[in-house]
Amino acid sequence: MSALMGDDADADVDVVEVLSDEYVRTILTQTREEPKSVDALSDACEADPSTIYRRVRQLQAVDLIEDQQQLDPGGHHYKVYSARLEEVRIRLAEDGLEVDVDRTPTESAADRFTRLYEGFK
Repeated sequence: MSALMGDDADADVDVVEVLSDEYVRTILTQTREEPKSVDALSDACEADPSTIYRRVRQLQAVDLIEDQQQLDPGGHHYKVYSARLEEVRIRLAEDGLEVDVDRTPTESAADRFTRLYEGFK
Protein backbone atom coordinates (compact mmCIF):
# COMPACT_ATOMS: atom_id res chain seq x y z
CA MET A 1 0.00 0.00 0.00
CA SER A 2 1.22 3.45 -0.86
CA ALA A 3 -0.15 6.27 1.19
CA LEU A 4 -0.03 9.48 -0.79
CA MET A 5 3.06 10.88 0.89
CA GLY A 6 6.65 11.22 -0.40
CA ASP A 7 8.15 10.17 -3.75
CA ASP A 8 6.07 7.01 -4.14
CA ALA A 9 3.00 9.09 -3.49
CA ASP A 10 3.96 11.45 -6.32
CA ALA A 11 4.24 8.47 -8.68
CA ASP A 12 0.85 7.18 -7.55
CA VAL A 13 -0.75 10.59 -8.02
CA ASP A 14 0.81 10.76 -11.48
CA VAL A 15 -0.79 7.40 -12.38
CA VAL A 16 -4.20 8.64 -11.27
CA GLU A 17 -3.74 11.91 -13.20
CA VAL A 18 -2.58 10.13 -16.36
CA LEU A 19 -5.55 7.75 -16.22
CA SER A 20 -7.97 10.69 -16.25
CA ASP A 21 -7.30 11.15 -19.99
CA GLU A 22 -9.69 9.43 -22.45
CA TYR A 23 -6.93 8.80 -25.03
CA VAL A 24 -4.79 7.15 -22.35
CA ARG A 25 -7.62 4.84 -21.36
CA THR A 26 -8.22 3.90 -25.01
CA ILE A 27 -4.50 3.24 -25.55
CA LEU A 28 -4.37 0.97 -22.51
CA THR A 29 -7.49 -0.89 -23.59
CA GLN A 30 -6.22 -1.32 -27.15
CA THR A 31 -2.80 -2.59 -26.02
CA ARG A 32 -4.05 -4.92 -23.30
CA GLU A 33 -4.27 -8.08 -25.41
CA GLU A 34 -1.70 -7.43 -28.14
CA PRO A 35 0.93 -4.79 -28.92
CA LYS A 36 -0.13 -1.96 -31.23
CA SER A 37 1.74 0.63 -33.28
CA VAL A 38 1.15 4.37 -32.97
CA ASP A 39 -0.64 4.29 -36.34
CA ALA A 40 -3.05 1.61 -35.10
CA LEU A 41 -3.58 3.53 -31.85
CA SER A 42 -4.11 6.74 -33.78
CA ASP A 43 -6.89 5.04 -35.74
CA ALA A 44 -8.45 3.56 -32.59
CA CYS A 45 -8.40 6.92 -30.79
CA GLU A 46 -9.31 8.94 -33.88
CA ALA A 47 -6.42 11.25 -33.02
CA ASP A 48 -3.25 12.51 -34.70
CA PRO A 49 -0.12 10.39 -34.20
CA SER A 50 1.51 13.34 -32.39
CA THR A 51 -1.27 13.19 -29.78
CA ILE A 52 -0.73 9.45 -29.37
CA TYR A 53 3.05 9.87 -29.03
CA ARG A 54 2.49 12.41 -26.21
CA ARG A 55 0.15 10.02 -24.39
CA VAL A 56 2.55 7.10 -24.88
CA ARG A 57 5.36 9.18 -23.32
CA GLN A 58 3.09 9.95 -20.36
CA LEU A 59 2.25 6.27 -19.96
CA GLN A 60 5.92 5.31 -20.15
CA ALA A 61 6.82 7.94 -17.54
CA VAL A 62 4.54 6.19 -15.02
CA ASP A 63 5.52 2.71 -16.25
CA LEU A 64 2.07 1.71 -17.50
CA ILE A 65 3.14 0.81 -21.05
CA GLU A 66 6.25 -0.71 -22.61
CA ASP A 67 7.60 -0.65 -26.13
CA GLN A 68 8.95 -3.43 -28.29
CA GLN A 69 10.75 -3.35 -31.64
CA GLN A 70 9.01 -5.09 -34.54
CA LEU A 71 10.43 -5.84 -37.97
CA ASP A 72 8.36 -5.46 -41.12
CA PRO A 73 8.90 -7.70 -44.16
CA GLY A 74 11.00 -4.97 -45.81
CA GLY A 75 13.57 -5.12 -43.01
CA HIS A 76 12.55 -1.85 -41.36
CA HIS A 77 11.76 -1.69 -37.67
CA TYR A 78 9.12 0.17 -35.71
CA LYS A 79 7.82 0.21 -32.15
CA VAL A 80 4.67 -1.37 -30.82
CA TYR A 81 3.30 -0.77 -27.36
CA SER A 82 1.87 -3.11 -24.72
CA ALA A 83 -0.04 -2.16 -21.59
CA ARG A 84 1.56 -3.10 -18.26
CA LEU A 85 -1.34 -1.92 -16.09
CA GLU A 86 -3.33 -4.67 -14.44
CA GLU A 87 -5.17 -2.89 -11.65
CA VAL A 88 -5.38 0.37 -9.71
CA ARG A 89 -6.93 0.48 -6.26
CA ILE A 90 -7.72 3.72 -4.42
CA ARG A 91 -8.71 3.70 -0.75
CA LEU A 92 -9.62 6.48 1.62
CA ALA A 93 -7.52 6.19 4.79
CA GLU A 94 -7.20 8.35 7.90
CA ASP A 95 -4.10 10.08 6.50
CA GLY A 96 -5.41 10.51 2.94
CA LEU A 97 -5.75 8.41 -0.15
CA GLU A 98 -3.85 5.17 -0.64
CA VAL A 99 -3.17 4.11 -4.21
CA ASP A 100 -1.92 0.66 -5.25
CA VAL A 101 -0.88 0.02 -8.85
CA ASP A 102 -0.37 -3.54 -10.11
CA ARG A 103 1.68 -3.96 -13.29
CA THR A 104 2.56 -6.95 -15.44
CA PRO A 105 6.20 -8.02 -15.25
CA THR A 106 8.51 -6.40 -17.79
CA GLU A 107 10.10 -8.44 -20.55
CA SER A 108 13.70 -9.43 -19.79
CA ALA A 109 16.57 -8.41 -22.07
CA ALA A 110 17.06 -12.08 -23.04
CA ASP A 111 13.40 -12.38 -24.03
CA ARG A 112 13.62 -9.19 -26.12
CA PHE A 113 16.75 -10.50 -27.86
CA THR A 114 15.08 -13.86 -28.58
CA ARG A 115 11.98 -12.17 -29.97
CA LEU A 116 14.09 -9.84 -32.13
CA TYR A 117 16.25 -12.73 -33.36
CA GLU A 118 13.18 -14.78 -34.24
CA GLY A 119 11.89 -11.78 -36.21
CA PHE A 120 14.96 -12.00 -38.46
CA LYS A 121 14.24 -15.63 -39.43
